[in-house]
Amino acid sequence: MSEQKVDVVAHLNAKPGCEDQLRRVLESFVGPTRQEDGCIRYDLFVDLDHPNRFTFIEEWASRNALEKHGQSAHIQEGRKHFPDLLGDPAWVQVAVRIL
Repeated sequence: MSEQKVDVVAHLNAKPGCEDQLRRVLESFVGPTRQEDGCIRYDLFVDLDHPNRFTFIEEWASRNALEKHGQSAHIQEGRKHFPDLLGDPAWVQVAVRIL
């Protein structure tokens, strides 16, 4: 299964008043991540009605590529800010497309 493409949906909610700071941290992930081996798609969204809610939609060539992404320097550095910026734990779904 490690060579099968995987999709990720990750939801992150900013603490009140921390929306801009969290957005900057999340935006800093995009450029470097799109250059990573195995990254097919890595897009960041903000909810129009709830500007504190951010979502990543990702596609990876394999589970292994996704795991390497999670250990990359820019992700590890950015995650250091999460305790101060997230209102609750991130919700992350890793899935395989069936249709």
